[in-house]
Amino acid sequence: QVHLEESGGGLVQAGGSLRLSCAASGRTSSAYAMGWFRQAPGKEREFVAARNGFSGTYYADSVKGRFTISRDNTKDTVYLQMNSLKPEDTAVYYCAARQGHTIRTVSNDYDYWGQGTQVTVSS
Repeated sequence: QVHLEESGGGLVQAGGSLRLSCAASGRTSSAYAMGWFRQAPGKEREFVAARNGFSGTYYADSVKGRFTISRDNTKDTVYLQMNSLKPEDTAVYYCAARQGHTIRTVSNDYDYWGQGTQVTVSS
């Protein structure tokens, strides 16, 4: 069992930055691929970024060049650095983990989820 807890959300003006953190506990290891998803009101949950244990990364086109996913295995923590934020980035952001090193972009492929953290970008 893996427990995930996100932090770092908040209110920021357009063009600003935030860094989200996802602390993992339980049966954690680098043999998990970690992902970030987000869900805006009235919309489906969508993939944002993912990183596997071999430092492979993948980003949604909407955030490529603005967001960076990183991982500190010594702290069992994954980060999402978000720069040049836009109002359309407003959503609840969720951290997720799946066993194995394959990066997936579909939420059903992930085994564990955090409770989410709200990010609001004002115009």
